[in-house]
Amino acid sequence: MFSELPAFSTFETCHVSYHANKEEIMKKRVLGQDLEVSAVGLGCMGMSEFYGPRDDTESMSVLSRAIELGIDFFDTADMYGPHHNEDLIGAFLRETGADVKIATKFGIVRRPGEYKRSLDNAPDYARTACEASLRRLGIDRINLYYVHRVNTDQPIEETMEGLAQLVREGKIARIGLCEVSAETLRRAHSVHPVTAVQTEYSLWSRGVEAEILPTCRDLGIGFVPYSPLGRGFLTGRFQSPSEFEEGDFRAALPRFADEAIDENRRIADVIADMASEKSCTPAQLSLAWLLAKGEDIVPIPGTKRLAYLEDNAAAVDVALDDDDCRRLEEAISRLPVVGERYTPEGMKGVNA
Repeated sequence: MFSELPAFSTFETCHVSYHANKEEIMKKRVLGQDLEVSAVGLGCMGMSEFYGPRDDTESMSVLSRAIELGIDFFDTADMYGPHHNEDLIGAFLRETGADVKIATKFGIVRRPGEYKRSLDNAPDYARTACEASLRRLGIDRINLYYVHRVNTDQPIEETMEGLAQLVREGKIARIGLCEVSAETLRRAHSVHPVTAVQTEYSLWSRGVEAEILPTCRDLGIGFVPYSPLGRGFLTGRFQSPSEFEEGDFRAALPRFADEAIDENRRIADVIADMASEKSCTPAQLSLAWLLAKGEDIVPIPGTKRLAYLEDNAAAVDVALDDDDCRRLEEAISRLPVVGERYTPEGMKGVNA
């Protein structure tokens, strides 16, 4: 709850300067027609759960440092916690008055302490969820409101009509969709413009290149890759499932299983080799590759640690040309990715 979160005074040593010249620190990109954001955003999910124990004070410091670095695009969702992540960001915004573009999501319904979920895209539920998110975040309007997962039992047209009404009322500024199929995206966009699609996209998750990314470009829709570092795996950090902290859901993911991790590590090795060649870190190379795929792409690497945040932000200064990208892609394409992205429960609503 909000009352449990640290006040800004507990981390004043961050020395935040909100008046720095951000344009010199972080490049900008435009999603859709008019949402200008930092070229690299910040995924906030891990500050609340899924990646081991949380530390609200440290997370507040990360949010503060992100602003210093010119990162002004924070990504959250009502189901992260559940609710804790929006409370955390809301506390940060109230204490600092930072100028941030907020993206949040609705549609996945979870009970605290459970990974099991159901999907609800009904217009009435969207309104209830939106108003609750606004209260937790302490803002008047959400910059980008995503359908977190599409429930195929509920017509996307009805969902979009409900969200369009929230746009007209000023509660949300723009609509986004997550993990959606190209067909569903076209149907949704015909009802109301979609500003961005968020789907997993990285050097070991390239399925979006077949249909969804070309469809976004055909319709003028921005693309926001989540897990652009393969949940940390592409950085070379993990050698065994035993390395994960208690409560880290990666230990249960098929790609991190004992029988898969040794095979998949070869992909991280390829990235590490080229990163050494380019005098950058594997994380920076992985993000630079995504940034080189198009000006309409804004990755949102997630972290709850200052060192990783600063490493990720510096990716905007790593230049990869077409030949670099081709060599990297060809080397990785020869290595099969072992394991699905999620467990069967987590695959609910993917590519819907």
